[in-house]
Amino acid sequence: MNIQEIKDLSLPELIPYKCTSEVQLMHYCEPDYGIFIAESPKVIRRALDAGYEPISMLMEKKYISGQAGDIINRCKDITVYTAQTEILTELTGFKLTQGALCAMRRKQLPTADDVIKNSSRIAVLEDIMNQTNIGAIFRSAAALGFDAVLLTTACSDPLYRRSIRVSMGTVFQIKWAYLDNNSPEYINFLRDRGFITAAMALRNDNISIDDKKLNSAEKLAVILGTEGEGLKEKTIQSCDYCIKIPMSNGVDSLNVAAASAVAFWQLRKK
Repeated sequence: MNIQEIKDLSLPELIPYKCTSEVQLMHYCEPDYGIFIAESPKVIRRALDAGYEPISMLMEKKYISGQAGDIINRCKDITVYTAQTEILTELTGFKLTQGALCAMRRKQLPTADDVIKNSSRIAVLEDIMNQTNIGAIFRSAAALGFDAVLLTTACSDPLYRRSIRVSMGTVFQIKWAYLDNNSPEYINFLRDRGFITAAMALRNDNISIDDKKLNSAEKLAVILGTEGEGLKEKTIQSCDYCIKIPMSNGVDSLNVAAASAVAFWQLRKK
C-alpha cells in the first residue's frame, strides 16, 4: 500500500480534491474522458464494482485500517493521501462527513440506443439542473425497478459529486446516457423503439398513474421535467399520455425527485 501523509497542500496530485469546478474536473485528463470524485466508502465500492478506474484516494487516517481498509486492498497500485481531519478540511474546504474521497477516471458513455436495449421501464429527464434531484431520481430508479435513465443534454451531470453522493452510488448501478435530440424529436426516437411515453405534468387531460393502460404497457418511458417550469409544452403534446399523481388537501404537485419515486413504484414492471 502506498500511503502518503500530506505535508504539502500544494502538491499537484491533490488538485482534484481542491477543485470546486465540476467542469474543470471533466476536462482534467484531456484528451481522455475526465475524472470525478466519489465520496464515502460505500459509493467508492459501487464505483469500483462498476469498473471505474481509481487514480488516488484521500482519507482520514482512521479510515485506512477501518471502514476503507478493503478498498485500499482493492486499489494497491494507487496512492492514498491521508492526514488529520483539520488538514483535510483545510485542503478540501469542507469537513469530510464520510471520511474518504476517491478520484476516478470517467468512462466513455454508451449511446441512448445501447442503454434502452432490452429495457422495459425507463426514466427520461428533461433539463433537470438540480444535482440533488438528479441523484435522488437515480436512487429511486435503481431501487424501484426501472432499467435505465436518459437525460437531455441540458441536465446536470450525474457524475457531479453531489449527485453521486445523494444517489448513494446508484449512478454506477443503473444504465444511463444522454439523448442526442431535443423534444419532440426524442419522443419520436423512443416511440420508434416501441416505448409508450408518459409525461408527468399538470394538465386538465391527465390520467392517473394507476391507470391500467400504463401498467399494461410492455415498454414505458416516464418523462420528468425541470424544477419549477416542468416539461416543455411541445414535449407534453408529443407524448402518448400526460400523467399525474392523485393529490389531497389542495396540494397540486411534489418535488420532481419525490414525484419520481411515487411514479416509479406505481409504474414498475409487475
